Amino acid sequence: MDRSIFFLDQDKMPTHWYNIQADLPEPLPPPLHPGTKQPVGPADLAPLFPMEIIKQEVSQERYIEIPDEVQAIYRTWRPTALHRAYRLEKALDTPAKIFYKFEGTSPPGSHKPNTAVAQAYYNKKEGVKRLTTETGAGQWGSSLAFACNLFGLELKVYMVKVSYNQKPYRRMMMETWGAKCVPSPSPDTKAGRDVLAEDPDCPGSLGIAISEAIEDAATSKDTHYSLGSVLNHVLLHQTIIGQESMLQMEMAGYYPDIIIGCVGGGSNFGGMFLPFIKDKISGKKRDLRIINVEPTSCPTLTKGLYAYDFGDAAGMTPLLKMFTLGHGFMPPPVHAGGLRYHGMAPIICHLHKLGLVEAQAVPQVATFAAGVQFARTEGYISAPETNHAIRVTIDEALKCKETGQSKVILLAHSGHGHFDMAAYESYLTGKLTDYAYPEEKVKEALASLPEVTTA
Repeated sequence: MDRSIFFLDQDKMPTHWYNIQADLPEPLPPPLHPGTKQPVGPADLAPLFPMEIIKQEVSQERYIEIPDEVQAIYRTWRPTALHRAYRLEKALDTPAKIFYKFEGTSPPGSHKPNTAVAQAYYNKKEGVKRLTTETGAGQWGSSLAFACNLFGLELKVYMVKVSYNQKPYRRMMMETWGAKCVPSPSPDTKAGRDVLAEDPDCPGSLGIAISEAIEDAATSKDTHYSLGSVLNHVLLHQTIIGQESMLQMEMAGYYPDIIIGCVGGGSNFGGMFLPFIKDKISGKKRDLRIINVEPTSCPTLTKGLYAYDFGDAAGMTPLLKMFTLGHGFMPPPVHAGGLRYHGMAPIICHLHKLGLVEAQAVPQVATFAAGVQFARTEGYISAPETNHAIRVTIDEALKCKETGQSKVILLAHSGHGHFDMAAYESYLTGKLTDYAYPEEKVKEALASLPEVTTA
């Protein structure tokens, strides 16, 4: 009988996170202070993050130990299963071998708790009482709510308004775990009030929500800020996905030729491919293809400018060297709320600039077509974000059908879409539309970049 699921015993779960900074062919450009334009130091970040997180952000150690308390919580759902997509392969009539690592079995239903639990633990250990954060589609907000509940921390979540309205049950998840969730832009912060004064009907963006959460943390007692993607320590925590996948691919007897995942801020896919890209950098697997997939309506890697920019709309964060559409860019309200971000993880941008990873952009309707095909073959209803990666996985498998090549494709399946059925209904009834790339709005946003774009 052909084996379709590869389970890893819990005693084989990785005990350390993998840090790509130890193996980068060139070091990352440093984050800069928004005022001085000089590299930030620990003192600049201490008001927002616990010191252990700050150390991880800049660490050059190849492996960083996962605390026992974090491992114990991980074992609630980890290791996650690796699947062979036999039914999808048959439907496509492709010689490609398709595998997918399914992160939808965590309590919140996505990959996000891998870092949420770690961040809540380090904040609790430092004596922090309360956290603030932003969320797009709600997967990060619900994951941090889950983690904060475990460690007895208060949490306030600023949820991008378009997703707050599209996905009410994500908000209910957060509130069930004890968090407070408000639509962003909100009247609760100066950053939110300023946006609402200019545009009362603003659908919101991750950049605006980040500004609100940072302002709240900076002006509140015993409060830190927590980010669900983009930063180095977040990708670090997610590498448990890729490390498990490497062990499971060995169990299956294959090594991937192509690894595919969706990217908004980059933590999900970075967590998958970073342990593998070490083999590409070392020359062990030079021809490994790594494809980052984003929406055509918010094409950061494929059409953005590689420059220093703020991570938030109000310009409160350190300046990060990344592919950006401009921190003032307002993405169209696509259902993949987690991919509506103007920037990208500096690590992924750096690797893309070095030519070690690829990027593709796909439109909304095509992604839901792929998601429905995946649901009707493999059974799982995927998040709109994940559907972007499924689209390119199917496209690459069909290329194998044309060429006759039996490529091994590994898909990073970031989470389920059980709270996104309104989006599926829109697709199935023919009401779902694509959004054109708002090129003029991007040009306008890029025109306001800080003056360190050539740094």
